[in-house]
Amino acid sequence: MKGFSKLTDGLLGQPMLEILTSVCAMEAAGKKVYRFEVGDANIDPYPHVIDAVKAALDAGDTKYVDSQGILPLRESICDYTKRKLGFRPDPSQVAIMPSNSVIDFVMRCVVNPGEEVIFSDPGFAVYIAVASYLGIKAVKVPVWEKNDFRLNPDDLLPLITDKTRLIIITSPQNPTGGVMTEAEILRVAEIAREKDIYLLSDEIYAENLYDSCCHYSPSVMDQCRERTIILSGFSKGHSMSGFRLGYAIGPTDLIAKMSQMFETVYTCLPPFIQHAGVSALSTPPELMKARIDRYRKLRDLMVARLNDIPGITCSTPKGAIYVFPNITGTGLTSREFANLVLEKAGVAVVPGPCFGDGGEGYVRMCYVRDEATIEEACAAMKKVLTEAKRTM
Repeated sequence: MKGFSKLTDGLLGQPMLEILTSVCAMEAAGKKVYRFEVGDANIDPYPHVIDAVKAALDAGDTKYVDSQGILPLRESICDYTKRKLGFRPDPSQVAIMPSNSVIDFVMRCVVNPGEEVIFSDPGFAVYIAVASYLGIKAVKVPVWEKNDFRLNPDDLLPLITDKTRLIIITSPQNPTGGVMTEAEILRVAEIAREKDIYLLSDEIYAENLYDSCCHYSPSVMDQCRERTIILSGFSKGHSMSGFRLGYAIGPTDLIAKMSQMFETVYTCLPPFIQHAGVSALSTPPELMKARIDRYRKLRDLMVARLNDIPGITCSTPKGAIYVFPNITGTGLTSREFANLVLEKAGVAVVPGPCFGDGGEGYVRMCYVRDEATIEEACAAMKKVLTEAKRTM
């Protein structure tokens, strides 16, 4: 039997989903698990979003549609961008697809094997995975807790070579919750322009901001007409992770290539799912604010409880839906810590190195859970870690 293609040699997958598989097996065996491993809220989508899906199904919206996305959703995204960022892209600049597909297709369309893409370390695991299987060199910019995990443009600039084709920035950031300043965002945009490099701005957490933080986008520099691509979607800000609904805004010629690629692999996203996006973008601001206020209270509870555990320190993230506690005081590596708390406390977390070498000494936990889960899980971890400390 002949082997697989060389492309498969670089496949890494998503570590979070591998942990999810293990957790599901534990639950199926009857074990109680406190789940903080995946970035998935246990809060339902808004009722009007669910109603939109039902209405679309009743209306027979179950056939093939434009691979680039239905026009009502692309128009809604253009209107939302105008409200949020101050410019209105043309619908031809918008492509509808799962957000992770945007990462994949942007890299495939603008970076050749052996060329380079730059992103933060720690950073989203999918950036690492896609670069790996495509044979693209991942050049990582360290981000530090002492700098609130913000990417410093001065650290980025020396890493650019004649092989650099793409820079990826994420603000708010996964896994750390770091939020870049306006000056930092715009400086990265200037660097991309000066060096003639594509810039992918991952803005999937743009709605998930706290403590009077504002969202800034490098797209204001070129309105996504030259080199900037926005990645966004509905999983995080609207609790619609299972819908797999996202989008890209970018230069028209690049969006056309990405849409052709999406057409080749997926044909199109289901139209009834796309109508859910139209409805989500019409959500009243007061409902959005109420949800973010709830997230902030859960964040504050998680941070407080983690800081009460010996050996753990946890700074307060300004965005996203994760905490990234420092666990070096326990004397354990990130993987040892994750294995211990899962086995002994039934708490599922993601080891920091899943997001790059810079994640060692940390773990990621999604705090969009109910209060009781956070309280019970942190109490269980405190007990286990206290007992482990006595035996060390």
